Amino acid sequence: MRGADEPIILTGNSNPDFAAQVAASLGVRVADALVGRFSEGEIRVKINENVRGRDVFIVQPTCPPVNDHLMELLILLDAVRRASARRITAVLPYFGYARQDRKDQPRVPITAKLVANLITVAGADRVLTMDLHAGQIQGFFDIPLDHLFAINTFVDYFTKQRPLEDLVVVSPDVGGIKMARAYAKRLRAGLAMVDKRRINHMDTEVMDIMGEVKGKTALIVDDLVSTAGSLVEAARMLREGGAKEVYAAITHPVLSGPARERLAGSPLKELVVTDSIPIPADRKLPKVKVLSVTSVFAEAIRCIHEETSISVLFHEQWDEETKRESPGKRRLTKVRK
Repeated sequence: MRGADEPIILTGNSNPDFAAQVAASLGVRVADALVGRFSEGEIRVKINENVRGRDVFIVQPTCPPVNDHLMELLILLDAVRRASARRITAVLPYFGYARQDRKDQPRVPITAKLVANLITVAGADRVLTMDLHAGQIQGFFDIPLDHLFAINTFVDYFTKQRPLEDLVVVSPDVGGIKMARAYAKRLRAGLAMVDKRRINHMDTEVMDIMGEVKGKTALIVDDLVSTAGSLVEAARMLREGGAKEVYAAITHPVLSGPARERLAGSPLKELVVTDSIPIPADRKLPKVKVLSVTSVFAEAIRCIHEETSISVLFHEQWDEETKRESPGKRRLTKVRK
């Protein structure tokens, strides 16, 4: 029987395996809920367990098909709110609609703000997410938002499982230079940047490489890979610029449109991503390595539920000394009663 002081984990259909692993790390199970469709296609939701007065976490990345999964999240939030949950946290390993975060052209929307409003109005009391496309999206919410980073997961991989020599960390654009600098500092590597020009919403043109890459192993870091046009073009230019090998560490593997074909024919040695978005079988490639961040989210949920500090989990330049002393390093166990 579920203890009254344990968190309740709910999920829709976007990434149920992720939610199950998070729940297992916490020593609980995913709560029973129906998330299906009526005959005409409308989303049907029914929570089959009592959530009155409980701390509820809805794990639902808004990944493709984005509209379906976003609506599932909103309806789950509404159902739990109307069932009198004490606190509701929307857990979005991947926050969709994040790329339209400002008016960069006339007569375009700011959909990141629209989605933030929808999530808040639907009933969320707080949001937990990872590697937002733009940090300012945090300010679009009028409720608390905890922003996690995948940097520790990637750094552990490239220092322990696949150490790289003569490494230079590469930002794919000006906007990603802060993230790249954090990786370079943690990996004790050089720093470079790709100067690119966007042709349209799918394609970019790389103009130049700023920084020394000749004779080095290049590691491109970014928050998401969609059609892979920018990534493949950057990898090609890095190789032409003298880089020995090119790797990429990118948090969210959207991999839409021609991404699979582009990656298959690219000079990338390996693309390392997280499991924030499930990769369909027809889009998997041998050169794509998936790392799990479920334990990071489980620890963040534990901290939120127990109302302890989670700052060490989302500090992007978390050093090893802090990590050794931090309570965040404690082994995940069943939430205490």
